[in-house]
Amino acid sequence: MRRPDALQGSLDLLVLKILSRRPKIHGYGIMAAVREASDDLLSIEEGSLYPALYRMEEAGWVCAEWIKKDSGRRARIYQLTPAGKKQLEAEESRWQTTTSVINQVLRTV
Repeated sequence: MRRPDALQGSLDLLVLKILSRRPKIHGYGIMAAVREASDDLLSIEEGSLYPALYRMEEAGWVCAEWIKKDSGRRARIYQLTPAGKKQLEAEESRWQTTTSVINQVLRTV
């Protein structure tokens, strides 16, 4: 069962992390990486991913370029910028704090 709602609040973190490990990847590759890494339990829809990528590009966290594939089709590929690396660190820290607090609540209630 896919849980797109489980991505709420973690989309930036997931995209930035994927870009840190797989530079120069296109949007479909990002969506596939999330599905694969989550054993098909999470999915990012195009309607969420591309607005997030554009927002991250505007913020300077990612940069994008058009390339021509062997098939002759164009693809837009994304990579992390130095500002994106700093943002990834901040997002990972926020995620660790959030999950730690949630785990604390689950243990105590």
